[in-house]
Amino acid sequence: MTELLWSTPEALRSLLCEVVSWKSMTHSDGEREFPLKVQAKLHGVPYFAENPGNIELTEADHGRKLLTALYKHPDAKETVVLISHFDTVNTEEYGDLEALAFEPEMLTKALLDIKDELPDEARVDLESGDYLFGRGTMDMKMGLVMHMGLIEKAAAENWPINLILLTVPDEEVNSSGMRAAVLKLIDLRNEHDLTYKLFLNGEPVFSQEPGDPNFYIYSGTIGKIMPSALFYGMQTHVGEPLSGITANYIASYLTQRMEFNSLFQETVLGEKTPLPVSLQQQDLKMEYSTQTPYRAKALYNVFLMKRNAAEIMDLFQQVAQESADACNKDYQRICEREGVEPVGDIQVLRYEQLMDHAEKKFGMDYIDSVKALVGENTEWDDREKSFRIVDTLMIQCQELAPAIVLMYTPPYYPAVNTSEDEVVEACVKYVKEKGDADFNLPVERMHYFNGISDLSYVNYEDITGGWQVFEANTPVWGDSYSIPFDGMAELQAPILNVGPFGKDAHKRTERLHIQSAFVEVPALVEGMVKEVLVNSVKVKSDY
Repeated sequence: MTELLWSTPEALRSLLCEVVSWKSMTHSDGEREFPLKVQAKLHGVPYFAENPGNIELTEADHGRKLLTALYKHPDAKETVVLISHFDTVNTEEYGDLEALAFEPEMLTKALLDIKDELPDEARVDLESGDYLFGRGTMDMKMGLVMHMGLIEKAAAENWPINLILLTVPDEEVNSSGMRAAVLKLIDLRNEHDLTYKLFLNGEPVFSQEPGDPNFYIYSGTIGKIMPSALFYGMQTHVGEPLSGITANYIASYLTQRMEFNSLFQETVLGEKTPLPVSLQQQDLKMEYSTQTPYRAKALYNVFLMKRNAAEIMDLFQQVAQESADACNKDYQRICEREGVEPVGDIQVLRYEQLMDHAEKKFGMDYIDSVKALVGENTEWDDREKSFRIVDTLMIQCQELAPAIVLMYTPPYYPAVNTSEDEVVEACVKYVKEKGDADFNLPVERMHYFNGISDLSYVNYEDITGGWQVFEANTPVWGDSYSIPFDGMAELQAPILNVGPFGKDAHKRTERLHIQSAFVEVPALVEGMVKEVLVNSVKVKSDY
């Protein structure tokens, strides 16, 4: 048998450092070039050199591509999909060491010179020599590297199961890579007559709290959705403040009630979602003047486990109405004190209600022209485009003001959980037992990965049609943003996340545990696939 390229800890470490050096920040040229470099690397594997057509690049968006590499055993239908993302966040926080952010070996050494500037835990880890520092080491290029080593070995040893290595761009912003991958996975399934047995992600272990040293595997992934609001008040001159009402005043009532609101918290299988917080709040006034700010916006982050978009919108509307009622009451009390007439009560309406009103007033052609004009601005992201659409419509429908317009802004990650699946349970049991026996590694199972992952776009279930509420209340839906809900529902296989231990994703001290990444987790994942998944295929075939 030909000597394997990535079968040793040293080879995996070398590959990781090379892959990390390929800068691939989201929306950068490096992100667009990255899958071509992975493709070239995989062509060095004999199986893919002989079957180059099994490696494919598929368009995601903005010139970015996802990569799929299929190892196909001639007698197997059961297939494991190995999922990773290759984009990273930016590196400004590295300061003077930014030039080394993508050079793990050099950065780790350079940090020793400024170790006293690091947080205590990071300094201790650095001095231990047990960690490799650098952007993308933990989140999540090690997951990709581990999968490259796994598929190389499976092909060389002719494992009687199929593997698809899937690595995608843009997990860090909108997951456009994974959303595009849904249809590609369906195409591969149909073309090669595959049966998807498991979607296996390699995202790293995320601590449950600061200083948490535990190693986790995850049989589900938490969901995330962003209920958002445009606040439209009544403009006036600052010399006559009660002749209007500022959007900032209205917004303050909703934000106070959304931040840390336990109404949005879920508890499932003993695990809790983090409380909601605002991710952005600002008025839309572009310059200083003595006109009061009468338009503002806010984004709120809500995590999900069992709830869908329809249920969250109902809760959001309830809280928004309570906020409007409180604001109306306080504002009227002030107006009575000052002896002036209020400008009117603040009403709460959903984006779909604004759309109905605008369509009756102007027609659908006008609304389409507004969306098209907003969509032409490439400098705005999907969140900004959403607010611009609603703002433009409200300017033309000021008879609805003062108002709070509720909407969704991208991205939306549905929650997925397959903890009760027998394949998943067998995998969890194997990793726990082998982790303890071979590495003295206590392994704990979490039912929901708390770092948000691309696993949200497989195994979709929504019998109540909550996705329809998301579509109807997302201003950019069908234009610059969409989710293939129907395709996701076709990809019905359990999910699991097993990745290396690391710390401080998205921070200057992002780091990867060397023993976990290059020894323990690759061995556990390889054994899990061979001993649990392959054997279960053989048992079913024999039966």
